[in-house]
Amino acid sequence: MADRNSGHDDRAAGTARRPGGADDGRCEGTPHPGRGVPGPGPRTGSGPGPRTGSGPRARTGSGPGAGPSLRVAAVSALAVAALVTGCEPVAVQGAGSKAASPPHSPPPAARTASAAAPAPPPTTSAPADADDAKPGGEPSAAPSATGGGTTDEPPEPGPRTAPAERVLLRPGSHSAHVRALQARLRQTGYFGRNPTGFYGDVTAGAVRAFQTDRGLPATGSTDLTTWRALLSATRAPTPDELDPPTERPVAAPDERCLTGRVLCISKRSRTLAWMIDGRVVSAMDVRFGSQYTPTREGVFAVYWKSRHHVSTLYDTPMPYALFFSGGQAVHFSADFAANGYGGASHGCVNVRDEKKIAALFAQVRKDDKVVVYR
Repeated sequence: MADRNSGHDDRAAGTARRPGGADDGRCEGTPHPGRGVPGPGPRTGSGPGPRTGSGPRARTGSGPGAGPSLRVAAVSALAVAALVTGCEPVAVQGAGSKAASPPHSPPPAARTASAAAPAPPPTTSAPADADDAKPGGEPSAAPSATGGGTTDEPPEPGPRTAPAERVLLRPGSHSAHVRALQARLRQTGYFGRNPTGFYGDVTAGAVRAFQTDRGLPATGSTDLTTWRALLSATRAPTPDELDPPTERPVAAPDERCLTGRVLCISKRSRTLAWMIDGRVVSAMDVRFGSQYTPTREGVFAVYWKSRHHVSTLYDTPMPYALFFSGGQAVHFSADFAANGYGGASHGCVNVRDEKKIAALFAQVRKDDKVVVYR
């Protein structure tokens, strides 16, 4: 009797629907028309067919005559829906009960959008290096293969500019090195004057011509490349080439020059003799003003010394200036050193030997006598 009652219960269960649609034969991922979608997951139980918990046996068919073919169709539909939607099996506790996730199961991992590959089986933990293992789906810090993310590689260096050529001497320089430059340029025929030690327009023009003839940038300044080219084309200058001696003999001094400290200047011999009590201490070549700006003659006194003087009328340098009559003074002249007696001053007494005028400037005092005569 127990077996018959059990069999009757099976048939009765096959003809009667259970509330909640738990045994309607559809996959949880495929909605039933007009009904809600129950939670995903396979049904658990025991016996020949799927069971829902410990209640009466339930078949997967929807009528009393449901057979093996209907079960196969239901299982096939369930498999296809799982492939399409990626649904995951969960346990059903009984007829009409709510679906629940297995205990200690983590939330489902992020799925890919590919429909051709089956969904991966659930795991208890996601890989440590996967992006979806981070809370909130944060992306990893590693750069992607398509160029996304950050990278620690240094940026490409920009175009580099060639360093500027080192300049050794330039216009305005005044030194013994300029004198050596001029002496070497004179050997090559680019500088036709005596070395002065002052880098003026004439020297810059000579350097520019030398650079042009050798295919160098014609800057007029002496850079390292220009200097090396000049060294290879010349020899070391002699002392007389660097500092040409005074050529003119000193004239017999005027009688007014025989007592005291006197700058004795002769227009006839074109010389200056620095004399103390009738004795010549030093002598040097001098140049005077032209007929339009003549140098005044007579007895005067030094009233002002100016080491780095520049003319306020002509804007020209007047180093080592010893003023004796208005704006007229004894001073070094780079033009005289370069051009000799081919030019004239504006009334001053020009000296072309810089070393000698420098020594004279250091010795002469204010109120020392100046005698200019023929």
